[in-house]
Amino acid sequence: MSAPRSASVLFVCVHNAGRSQMAAGFLAHLAGDRVEVRSAGSLPADQVNPAAVEAMHEAGIDIAGKRPKLLTTEAVQASDYVITMGCGDACPVFPGKTYLDWALEDPAGQGLAAVRPIRDEIRTRVEALIAEIDARRDR
Repeated sequence: MSAPRSASVLFVCVHNAGRSQMAAGFLAHLAGDRVEVRSAGSLPADQVNPAAVEAMHEAGIDIAGKRPKLLTTEAVQASDYVITMGCGDACPVFPGKTYLDWALEDPAGQGLAAVRPIRDEIRTRVEALIAEIDARRDR
């Protein structure tokens, strides 16, 4: 019997520089190869938010080498879960996908002290998402 196919998750926010990068970092770190992780933005920034990089470093996760990517229809089609980060991004909608919107404060322009609680909320939501993915896989 073959191993079940891993779930695929796409995190989306406008600039793909803060929330979606932190969420992708946590999911990759906590779920390992059980979940395929993507992140993208409708208007990608030039770089990942330095405060997000530092906040994740404090949590033991290195996202310094990540680069914001442009959201594509193909990325949405290839994902089982599409999670927007409360920033109004319009994603293409395809049947059979699970769409979630996580209303999270935008860390753009904020210092490390303001980014830490956002990071912690993202971790909590990612942990719940992993539990949901694992429960669906076990059915």
